[in-house]
Amino acid sequence: MANVFENLKLLKKDMDNKGWVIDSFIFSYNNEDFIVLVKLFVENEKKKEKYALVKLEFLRQSDLNSSLELEANSNSLFVATKTLREYFNIEYNENLGDILQQFKEYFSKFIPKEVIEDKSEEKLRILVASLSKSDSENPNKMYCYQVRRNGYKSDGELAQRSIYNDNKTRILRPFLYSKLIDEKNISFCFSENKNDENTDETILANWVKNKSEVLRHS
Repeated sequence: MANVFENLKLLKKDMDNKGWVIDSFIFSYNNEDFIVLVKLFVENEKKKEKYALVKLEFLRQSDLNSSLELEANSNSLFVATKTLREYFNIEYNENLGDILQQFKEYFSKFIPKEVIEDKSEEKLRILVASLSKSDSENPNKMYCYQVRRNGYKSDGELAQRSIYNDNKTRILRPFLYSKLIDEKNISFCFSENKNDENTDETILANWVKNKSEVLRHS
């Protein structure tokens, strides 16, 4: 018998293949809509549950401050029964075990098998905010103004941009990202002030100019 959340395994594989560390989908339950963020564990990130496959964050669409974060794999949601019941307003009764199993089976029907590329502006904004927080950056910094060469690591190698910075730029500035996708040693800089934002052309021109000056003085 297939695991109840088999689609999570398929979605994770597709995210890995496409270079995404985060994705989202809509889950409807008890006459409410929830935005579900699916987050991959990155290198050296510690799991609370040994066999966790991904992290899930449920956001109540009517109140995005009302959220529930947990780890999951293809068979389980690693969360206390009481926490799950209270967040989703599942009434307590003697057959609670059966009801929770029904909840899992119902939820599983909403999990996509692959990354959903066409997302609403609201979902993209939420993804960007989550990526910024994961990168220890102000989530209001959404306006790209330059790219910068990363410094050297202790082993003498140039540091690479974080996967969070990578995915954030991929969402907010797809053309700019496409031109610099292979430049793994640069990071994209964002400001919370829209007036600081530069066009793709300006950012690329400044990057080429700075790169030429570095080569000339090396």
